[in-house]
Amino acid sequence: MDKMTLSCIKADIGSVGGHVTPSKGLVDAVRTYLKDHAGKTLKDWDISYIGDDIALLFVHDHGENADKVHKLALDTFNHGADFARKQGLYGAGQDLDAGAFSGNVRGMGPAVAEMEFKPRKGEAFILFTGDKTDAGAYSLPLYLAFADPFHCPGLLLAKTMTEGFSFRIIDVTHTEADRVADLKAPKDLYDIAALLRDDGRYHIESIFNNKSGEIAVRTSACRGRMEKGKLKGKDDPVMLCRVQGDFPSSGEVIGPFRLGHYVSGSGRGSHTTPLMPVKQYSPITFFDGPASVSARAYSVSTAGKLTEYVDLFDHPFWETVRADLARKFIQMREQGFAGPAMLNIQELEYGGVAEKIHALQDKFHTK
Repeated sequence: MDKMTLSCIKADIGSVGGHVTPSKGLVDAVRTYLKDHAGKTLKDWDISYIGDDIALLFVHDHGENADKVHKLALDTFNHGADFARKQGLYGAGQDLDAGAFSGNVRGMGPAVAEMEFKPRKGEAFILFTGDKTDAGAYSLPLYLAFADPFHCPGLLLAKTMTEGFSFRIIDVTHTEADRVADLKAPKDLYDIAALLRDDGRYHIESIFNNKSGEIAVRTSACRGRMEKGKLKGKDDPVMLCRVQGDFPSSGEVIGPFRLGHYVSGSGRGSHTTPLMPVKQYSPITFFDGPASVSARAYSVSTAGKLTEYVDLFDHPFWETVRADLARKFIQMREQGFAGPAMLNIQELEYGGVAEKIHALQDKFHTK
């Protein structure tokens, strides 16, 4: 295969007991549909889920935003949503826009990350899937893994990485068109940091090796869409990350996730929560959270065939991390709705508080 494309498309199409996890029957229905319909469109595929979201991983040679690939994903999700409705699952088909398909599913609800490249003889990559947060949650770990030698010694030790990496950063609040900035580390390191501190607006979309020009990372960060005055389309992100060789090692990439930095999400998408690295197929429970991320590592042949996956967060080390982050989440939850525990009015996913405050303005008077 001269060029290979990896596509991950993820959506919530129904779950058991609220926003918890898809049913076994739903997962089986999605898997069976792909077995029957992937045909010659794909070289290989796999499915996974985190919280209430099902992720489809495709390997093919049709390039990014290919109609037939995105249509296969949409048809698969629609089939699954029909099954979810029959089972009475919560939120059946909720991430699927009822609008007409126009060639790809971007902007229709599902999270999408795709990258096209010439495969190496030993092509290794990690699929990250997240739930109860947005694509800005990946920004700090990516900054540390690709720009900070304190966390990534490969920046000092690997000749293929000493020239650093370029970061393409997208302004997700600019809804009319993709508004991006291309900045290079280490030259533009402080400028990158200045943007990424605002993880509600500026997200890393892609990362490239400065020396080889090869793509290293593609996230599902994209411009949002306005619905009834609210910014939509930023939730529950996915990310594809190539590792080793011209890129950081798998250990260097996942290392920063031990920080469990605070992100937006969790209860009704409206709170501050640590990002917890979880095992594969983990449900969402406490306070509709915490915000969760999983890491699924693969190798793929030049013919486009996937190996079995490895769960990078299924190791005794991460049990200690999860225990620390549980305490961190509890400490934040002890503040309830006060201060930084709940997001500010501009970022709240649910509009009740904003509407209430607007209505209360009539009760104020000047003394």
